Amino acid sequence: MTRLAGKVAIVTGASKGIGAGIARGLGEAGAAVAVNYASSRTGAERVVAAIEAAGGRAIALQGDVSQRADVERMIAATIDAFGRLDIVVNNAAYFTFGPIEEISEAEFHRHFDTNVLGTILVTQAALPHLQPGASILNLSSAGLLTPTPLVTLYTATKAAIAQISGVWAKELGPRQIRVNVISPGSTETEGNRIGEMDEASRAFIIGKTALGRVGEPADIAPVAVFLASDEARWVTGTVMQVSGGFH
Repeated sequence: MTRLAGKVAIVTGASKGIGAGIARGLGEAGAAVAVNYASSRTGAERVVAAIEAAGGRAIALQGDVSQRADVERMIAATIDAFGRLDIVVNNAAYFTFGPIEEISEAEFHRHFDTNVLGTILVTQAALPHLQPGASILNLSSAGLLTPTPLVTLYTATKAAIAQISGVWAKELGPRQIRVNVISPGSTETEGNRIGEMDEASRAFIIGKTALGRVGEPADIAPVAVFLASDEARWVTGTVMQVSGGFH
């Protein structure tokens, strides 16, 4: 595919799960991809190898999205490697589950520093390099439509991202930079092993999903490719539910 030929993307948190799926999808569509990881170098290199095996170009970049110095280094490395930047996918996220009584200040800050501050820092660092036609994709959650017990902090960060993205779409629209949100539903990943849940929990999730199954990263990637492409040139400020009808 050549839908993204000549474009360059950075995907945060792309060593596994949805981020890895999006990175591979962008690469298959013709984009050169900077694959960010925080700790799993092996996972990131596996994604890079898959993109290269399919004839694409990719590099692995270590960095903590909550640290400005790391983020600026990652963006600079992307520009050094590929000469430009057209697509920013803010996917890196941290999550734990637990009742409200167990929320600590440390957990609060880790969630918001990674999920929200990280999205802001990466976008800030990327903006000087983005030209008209560029695309920013921020990952939220279809869980915002159906609040779930024990997920206070993660849900709060994903709600913040959805609202921030609407502001940015209007703020960056005059510069012809599009900002959209992808909200996945329950998706099987290395960090969200739905297949290992007890039968009742799996049945509950599937029962709330209109298409009757759990999602896969490969279900999310084509939507990211579309939103990053010129085919979506008239799409901005949109929250795309990619959830199989999760409700």
